[in-house]
Amino acid sequence: MNPLMILIAGPYRSGTNDDPQKIAANAQAMNDMALRVFRAGHLPVLGEWFALPLIEHAGSKEIGDDIFNEIFHPVARRLVARCDACLRIGGPSKGADEMVELARQHDKLVFYRFEDIPAV
Repeated sequence: MNPLMILIAGPYRSGTNDDPQKIAANAQAMNDMALRVFRAGHLPVLGEWFALPLIEHAGSKEIGDDIFNEIFHPVARRLVARCDACLRIGGPSKGADEMVELARQHDKLVFYRFEDIPAV
């Protein structure tokens, strides 16, 4: 099998009450999984990797402001359409669940466990 570009979809803000430490822990969990996916021979991507620098550059002052909302989920929506697959991790998250649904609508593979990703 050729390497897949796999969107890692998990909670970012969900369940954090916008606590920066909890958000950082969510981001860390997605980055940890991305490293596992990379080491397995695939190309992992996170919407956060694309969105957060743009959000900062556009002048966002806080999570959830108009600039944040203009960019954060729209970037992930565009990205999922370009990926081969989506890996859903972590707890409840409307945004991550939306990425799974979009992946399905685009006939992409959807995984719920790292172990289900095919070997390269």
